[in-house]
Amino acid sequence: MGNGGLREAGRGGLNEAGRGGLSEAGRGGLSEPGHDPGRDAAHRSGAGDGRGGRSLAAPVEFLDAERIDFTECPLPALSPEERREVDRLWARTIAGNPATFDGPLVGSLGLDRPAPGRCVVRWARMTYRHRALREIRPAEDVPGSVFVTVLLPTDEGLVVGRGSAATAAPGRWTLPGGAAEPPAAGLPLDLATLRRHAVRELAEELGLRVPDSAPRLWALTRQPRFGSLGFHFLAPPVPAALVRRHHAALVAAGSADGAGPELDAIAFLSAPRTAAGPEADYLPQLLDRYVRHTRTDGRRDPDR
Repeated sequence: MGNGGLREAGRGGLNEAGRGGLSEAGRGGLSEPGHDPGRDAAHRSGAGDGRGGRSLAAPVEFLDAERIDFTECPLPALSPEERREVDRLWARTIAGNPATFDGPLVGSLGLDRPAPGRCVVRWARMTYRHRALREIRPAEDVPGSVFVTVLLPTDEGLVVGRGSAATAAPGRWTLPGGAAEPPAAGLPLDLATLRRHAVRELAEELGLRVPDSAPRLWALTRQPRFGSLGFHFLAPPVPAALVRRHHAALVAAGSADGAGPELDAIAFLSAPRTAAGPEADYLPQLLDRYVRHTRTDGRRDPDR
């Protein structure tokens, strides 16, 4: 497959207001997905991530797409010298954060626009240690990240969470989500796979379960430095009290078995303002866009 576009289930693609084209323009490992990973946690870890802070980050780009295809490519080869340096930087990362693991990742090798409204994502299978290439190669020669987030509306605003000490970006406020993992060997990557991953992140981070088909793609973003791609899904609204209750139960369960939560605090943002602390690079722009659209349409979900 690999060709499910933004026009999913007959609902029209994404545009600025979330209605009709996307117009207008994870976790663990060396850091997380989805922003300009070359700074902040990325620099500290030696491999970058998607949850870098926004203080020096360039704005993300919102991409117009009515159809998205995915093409798997081989990961660019490493020289023996690069492999040794990657291993050294990975060891340094582990020393700084023993919770880091070398899990599988979807790497972004670029995005082509063969026709108006169509995007072709070139991707490769890699692991977190490959993010160390951000320390030793020019940005244009480094695979970016592919990550997912979930915009979860409530009666008090969109849900954001703060990364716990067990994550690659402790103290960082983000939307629920994480780095995308590749499908099993021989299976294609497509929007349905990314949507299922977003649903899984919602359950792991908030304890909230929604049907795999419930979230829909609301925005596609690209970061300027490494070309990391963010697939941002909008979930159906839920009461804020329900989110608090599920997250509290998740935290309690994690404390009981010794495994801490991925998000040690949650908050609800209902105005185009920043979170109370370091935040994902994409968060201010995505929040601002969402709030502007909901205000313009006079309802909380801009696409309904």
